[in-house]
Amino acid sequence: MPAKSQSSDDRKTDGGVLYVGIDLGTSRTSIAASNGVRATFPSFVGYPKDVISRKLLKVDKLFGEEAISKRLSVDLYRPLEHGVLKCGQGNDKDANQRAAQDLLTEAVRRANPSPGELVYAVIGAPAQASIKSKNTILEVARESVDSVMLCSEPFAVAYGQDLLADVLVIDIGAGTVDLCRMHGTMPEESDQLTLETAGDFVDSEFERLIQASHPEAQFTINMVRGIKEKHSTVAETIAPIEVQLPVQGKPTAFDLTRELKEACQAIVPPIVEGLGRLIATFDPEFQERLKGRVLLAGGGSQIKALDIAIEAEMRRTLGGGRVTRIEEPMYGGANGALKIAHDMPEEYWENLK
Repeated sequence: MPAKSQSSDDRKTDGGVLYVGIDLGTSRTSIAASNGVRATFPSFVGYPKDVISRKLLKVDKLFGEEAISKRLSVDLYRPLEHGVLKCGQGNDKDANQRAAQDLLTEAVRRANPSPGELVYAVIGAPAQASIKSKNTILEVARESVDSVMLCSEPFAVAYGQDLLADVLVIDIGAGTVDLCRMHGTMPEESDQLTLETAGDFVDSEFERLIQASHPEAQFTINMVRGIKEKHSTVAETIAPIEVQLPVQGKPTAFDLTRELKEACQAIVPPIVEGLGRLIATFDPEFQERLKGRVLLAGGGSQIKALDIAIEAEMRRTLGGGRVTRIEEPMYGGANGALKIAHDMPEEYWENLK
């Protein structure tokens, strides 16, 4: 990789620094760099299964959409689970760590660092990721960048929006929903919650409901995820969601409107319950301010009418609330992480090396 082609001291002499914000997600990895480059791709890594697949693919590893499309020819890894590196024993642990390392290296490569540039990265992690999980991510990242720090994903979103006080952040990813209350200081552990009723949970619920309603239908979790990403909604009134699924090899039309809406709606009560916990344990004089500024971010925030559904549930259980969806949900975390990277003083980065 160009950023590692010289020693750190040599690159420091060159004077160039590339700041990179990375949202290392269970389902997608997004990057925003100080050179203006932005990219997002699925968090999948594929390695050829044997000499035949290596001859066919002509590469040692594939990433993102390409890895998914060639999954029959590769050992496919999704190294993150609930926003942190998957646990395992022996070979499984080593394989996931290698895949995570390769995933981060690819993310930095897509940031397009110039030869001789130092790469300073801020990586978003789940709000309540354990110390062990954070240390593992840092260990993996140090192989790809010159200096690195972690921050909580919802804090990065708020920082990127310049909303640092009197705001509640909901960051919905595939593995986790991260909630954070901002009150003008760095959030503490008591200011944050991590829920596992996120995008993968919706996929599992959707899959279960389809199997119950249409046991004759044939599909994979990738097909379920694709349908969800294209049609997901919790709107009161929607057009029928009709898709083609094979039945004994024959494409057959299915109406999955009820199943998909029910699966998407399932994440709303846990989110509002989590918001209620953060509001109820806050200074009573400022609780109404928090309810009036709820920020919705992350890939899962793209579910149609989700902001309206959360507001309705807040009215029912908390007496009110106002939810605003950020403009760039796929890059909210990466943009905020990049802004943090820019704002950190040079000596801070030097100390992190």
